Amino acid sequence: MSEATDRPVDGDAWADACAEDLAAEKARRRAQYGPPPGSAAEELRKLVDAVADKVSSLQTPLLGVAAQGAVQQAIRQARSAVEPVIERNPQVFDHLAAAGNELLAAYRSAVEGQESRWTRTTEGASGTASPSKKAADDPSDPRDEGPSGTERIDLD
Repeated sequence: MSEATDRPVDGDAWADACAEDLAAEKARRRAQYGPPPGSAAEELRKLVDAVADKVSSLQTPLLGVAAQGAVQQAIRQARSAVEPVIERNPQVFDHLAAAGNELLAAYRSAVEGQESRWTRTTEGASGTASPSKKAADDPSDPRDEGPSGTERIDLD
């Protein structure tokens, strides 16, 4: 018997190799693209913090001390309102983000369907061809000649 068959076979060798490959790929992606985005709740928390930091860093002479104090108070109130919601229901934000993606996909589908209807060349209800259909049937129409290379246009 060969030396390879005398050793006990590790039943999880394939799973271990896959896990190592996955960890290496994740490390490569983190190095190339930075850390992956967190959950929707974490991203909302980061957004609130970034907006609060930006607003609090705005020191304009137009705003008096009282106005700046009011802005700081509004920021604190917004944080105190958002934090408990994020803490109690982090999955809600993931669901909202997924729902937003689905709404965007539905909107894109509707727009693409409408665009295809607009650009389709069919006969109208009165039995006459649409202008684009007439242009396609007209042999003297220059748009039917196909690509003709470059053309110089004099703008003078």
